[in-house]
Amino acid sequence: MSRVLVVDDDVQLLRALRITLRAAGHEVVTAPDGTTALREAAASHPDVVVLDLGLPDLDGTEVLAGLRPWFTGPVLVLSARADSRDKVDALDAGADDYVVKPFDMDELLARLRAAVRRRVPEGGDPVVITEHFTVDLAARQVTVDGVPVRLTPTEWALLSELVRAPGRLVGQKQLLQSVWGPAYETETNYLRVYLAQLRRKLEPDPSTPRYLHTEPGMGYRFVKDPPAPRHSQARSGPLQEGRTGED
Repeated sequence: MSRVLVVDDDVQLLRALRITLRAAGHEVVTAPDGTTALREAAASHPDVVVLDLGLPDLDGTEVLAGLRPWFTGPVLVLSARADSRDKVDALDAGADDYVVKPFDMDELLARLRAAVRRRVPEGGDPVVITEHFTVDLAARQVTVDGVPVRLTPTEWALLSELVRAPGRLVGQKQLLQSVWGPAYETETNYLRVYLAQLRRKLEPDPSTPRYLHTEPGMGYRFVKDPPAPRHSQARSGPLQEGRTGED
């Protein structure tokens, strides 16, 4: 199930899109203007944005300019502006598709499905499986030892950023911009708090993380296939002294 942020000041159209998208299995968040759209995008972490250009406070291209420094998902523009120059401007500003109003709802749903399909994980696999937990990026689901685990939207956004880049260091600034937005790129304490919450939910021993590693002062790294813990390899001998935790 994908989370779709729909941005339009037409109340009737917004309601129709909400009903149609929910019936198609999507989770829907709505915004009636550009300012609210940017706030909702940072708070709800949508997979796709459906954006009108003619908003009461900001032009849609201004919303795109606010989204694109940190939002990597597809943006579908809905607009009554049919001129080719408007289409080019929107696509150059960061839109992935452009649909002219009035439009056929089935066509919009097909374009939305295509946009979601194109957004594949960086690692190439929509399901990431570790020894202890599984992350289904397409379904937005996490299970630990086969049992579903509920994550908050922020926890999910942070985890998905890490598991899309297995084995790679993801910088603090990149994570803060992607999950919270560019205004939060110095709030490193947010990362410490939410990584601690994820470790409590996912790690077999949160005090000694195996999968979600800290690189002090730099960022975080998801390790899909970590080595077995030392004490499991030397059960008959004394436990070896090791690290007690990570920030």
